Amino acid sequence: MAKAYERKHRIAVLGGGPGGYEAALAGAQLGAEVTLVERAGVGGAAVLTDVVPSKSLIATAGAVQAVRDSGRLGVQTFVPGDHGKPVRPETAVNLAAVNKRLMAMAGAQSVDMLRSMEDAGVRVVQGEGRLDGTGAVLVSTAAGGTDFDRIEADTIVVAVGSSPRELDSAKPDGERILTWKQLYDLPAIPEHLVVVGSGVTGAEFANAYRTLGAEVTLVSSREQVLPGEDPDAAAVIEREFTRLGMHVMSKSRASTVKRTETGIVVELEDGRVVEGSHCLMAVGSVPNTERLGLESAGVALTDSGHIRVNKVARTNVPSIYAAGDCTDFFPLASVASMQGRTAIMHALGDFVRPIDLRNVAANVFTYPEIATVGWNERTLDEASDLAQHVTHTVPLSVNPRAKMIGTTDGFVKLFAWKASGTVIGGVIVSHRASELIFSLALAVEHRLTVDQVASAFAVYPSMTGAITDAARALHQH
Repeated sequence: MAKAYERKHRIAVLGGGPGGYEAALAGAQLGAEVTLVERAGVGGAAVLTDVVPSKSLIATAGAVQAVRDSGRLGVQTFVPGDHGKPVRPETAVNLAAVNKRLMAMAGAQSVDMLRSMEDAGVRVVQGEGRLDGTGAVLVSTAAGGTDFDRIEADTIVVAVGSSPRELDSAKPDGERILTWKQLYDLPAIPEHLVVVGSGVTGAEFANAYRTLGAEVTLVSSREQVLPGEDPDAAAVIEREFTRLGMHVMSKSRASTVKRTETGIVVELEDGRVVEGSHCLMAVGSVPNTERLGLESAGVALTDSGHIRVNKVARTNVPSIYAAGDCTDFFPLASVASMQGRTAIMHALGDFVRPIDLRNVAANVFTYPEIATVGWNERTLDEASDLAQHVTHTVPLSVNPRAKMIGTTDGFVKLFAWKASGTVIGGVIVSHRASELIFSLALAVEHRLTVDQVASAFAVYPSMTGAITDAARALHQH
């Protein structure tokens, strides 16, 4: 008797960023028929205009900083000058060459991801997509086109990302008033860059461009830069900004940004004026959820336009999931990737563990970096009934490895429940803190105790030794 034909589960993914990419891969690996729709290129904004180029620019700035700080380690560089007198060379940055490298690398990464999709059997369609009810996607392969291909799907994943927020009083022009996506067209280091917004994006770019040689003014509406981070960590970064010669304007809210004949002028609400050559607007982002047919499909949105999802990335419509910055979850590429995988595994009935945002590791790519995971002082203070915790901080000034490499302005801070000793969070301020936080992320994810963390061997000398030192200090007798 002939075997009955079993139709494959059909998955349509809107957006090829971290969330959509991982959703498509997971679907293909689990045997589904997957179509991914992307308008710009696989990898989305995260690869093409955001995470990959920005963190690469920051890495370049880090290399410049390392060269300048090498004198602390006794490294001196000179070239012969007039009459045999040595002259110390200057460190120069060719921003046009830097940006060319960044964008070429981003493009190459996108191509690699496209090949991975094709090798996995994913059908990739370049075009503009939107929902057609709850079981299909319409795709226009020509900009502004009226002819659409209809792709039927049993499961739809919306992963369309977000875009920089633009203010009518400070409209970007791509030349002098810029969003972070437009920085890579700059031919040279700005003479004086005014950064409006002291959150993660503003702080990272302010740090990078000051290190690359620009005069930088950071306009912060809050009392301290990085208001969402650990206060002790933010204080370290603000001291570093001051050491670099950055102008930090606290409690200063920008009212308007206007272009002049030679640059820009930023008017503050208190009447003060800041003049510069360029302005970076880093005032948040907005989800790319307009004109996607979400409302007509019955998908619930927040007032800000973000898609409401649960811990397995499903919307209120059973066949529609969402991942990444377009959702009301944590806007990180790593979270988007996890949402994409989780959505598909849930839709196809595979084992899935709901995403716990308290276990997410995050990083601010300043110099030094700030890495965090789990509970922090603010959330612990707010949860007064759960505030039976202990904490210990180890300054890097006492860590031998930090002394050796000359990066002692930072710390490791650990949080644990007082009764059980279970590690519930941590903060690391250090060079390459993004690499060091993984051990604490494992501890938080798997509910390790401080004694279990302390019992693991840390290389001597190493920066990770500060983690075991902090855990050892929290040992309960």
